[in-house]
Amino acid sequence: MKIGIIGAGISGLSAGRLLAGTFEVEILEKEPHIGGIAWVKMVGNIPYHTVGGHCLNSNNARIMNFIFETVLAPEQWHRVQRIAKIALDNHLIDYPIEFSVPQIATYDEDLAYRMTYDFLTSDEQRPTATLEDWFRVKFGNTLAEKYFIPYNSKIWNMPPAAMSPAWVEGKLPIPDRKHFFKSLISKQKDSMPHAHFYYPNANTQNQFIAALANGLDIKTNYTVDSIEHDGQEWVINGEKRYDAIINTMPLNMLPSILANAPEQVLHAASLLKYNKVTNMLWETDDVEATWTYFPEASTPFHRHIHIGNFTNPCTNHTITEVIGAKTIQQMTDAGSSIGYLKQPVDYNVSDHAYVVFDHNYSECVEKIKKYLESIGLHTLGRFGEWQYYNMDICMESAIIVVENIIRKTSGKLIRPNTCSLQE
Repeated sequence: MKIGIIGAGISGLSAGRLLAGTFEVEILEKEPHIGGIAWVKMVGNIPYHTVGGHCLNSNNARIMNFIFETVLAPEQWHRVQRIAKIALDNHLIDYPIEFSVPQIATYDEDLAYRMTYDFLTSDEQRPTATLEDWFRVKFGNTLAEKYFIPYNSKIWNMPPAAMSPAWVEGKLPIPDRKHFFKSLISKQKDSMPHAHFYYPNANTQNQFIAALANGLDIKTNYTVDSIEHDGQEWVINGEKRYDAIINTMPLNMLPSILANAPEQVLHAASLLKYNKVTNMLWETDDVEATWTYFPEASTPFHRHIHIGNFTNPCTNHTITEVIGAKTIQQMTDAGSSIGYLKQPVDYNVSDHAYVVFDHNYSECVEKIKKYLESIGLHTLGRFGEWQYYNMDICMESAIIVVENIIRKTSGKLIRPNTCSLQE
């Protein structure tokens, strides 16, 4: 059985690695390099993440076993403590903000009181139809208005009142009232999976990407323009034939190259929204943090990724990010007001970076996925599933797709290399 995988990002490479010992697998990648949005542009010895600050950890033991036992051994990584800060009212406070109310009280007691009162008295049972409603219910009006609404307006380039809350579960640390109270009387820590993370000893995520791709048949610089099923096989570009296809191409693009895709599916794809991201690599003064978040309108940046603190040894470098396409001059001008940013080094505008969870999201994605399922085409990954996935979730999703393929072909689960797909 021959399987074609469209896209050599983390999702496609993971699926390929899991399948390669059992099936004939070929991966088709349109770019000259592999890794998708996790690929790192090296600027001298500095890893420049042109789309996000991809780091790796997971609460899923299967994923960590797959990484450490099959892809890249533990001794090839170093562990980095996440030190995240929020720039608020000319102060740097710890992330997550709901655990930093005591810090806020040192400079604004009234604000800290209102945050506390609103959090503890919010109506947790009130139904939420929008992302803004969700923030107000979960965190109270003051935290929502001071941080969550303005920050999320930046990162989605859309007001949260116009968005669905579909993406937030598992992406934000959401304390209950007891944990919030504990944060007022004792220090509480960031409990998300990336509270610490792993970065390759080669000081580039490309080391992991190359290890994940090791031994796979990958065709780079190959653009997929058409996909059809001739009744027996899947045919790509009229020349490549497969028994099955796994797609990681963005869902807003895929239906337009599928033969005979229904108009309703094409229309659903046309309604899907996504954001580009512009970022700039800078030389900096010494910075303690790994991330700094900027909710306020005084700067267009939504976050700084202090990439120099990912590497070992550390260097003084930061990546500044803005949603949407910005010019070099706009990025340089915005950075000039931030004291630790010294000298621009490189610049990039992405294509797909983040999917947008507007009110069309659920209906449109479900319609496209149901159609793909009906024709037997598997779709996978951040853009192939139109989700806000980190690398570890992309790998989890790849395992699920691989399991489904194996069940349909042999009724068994596989054990690729040293990583069992069975629990």
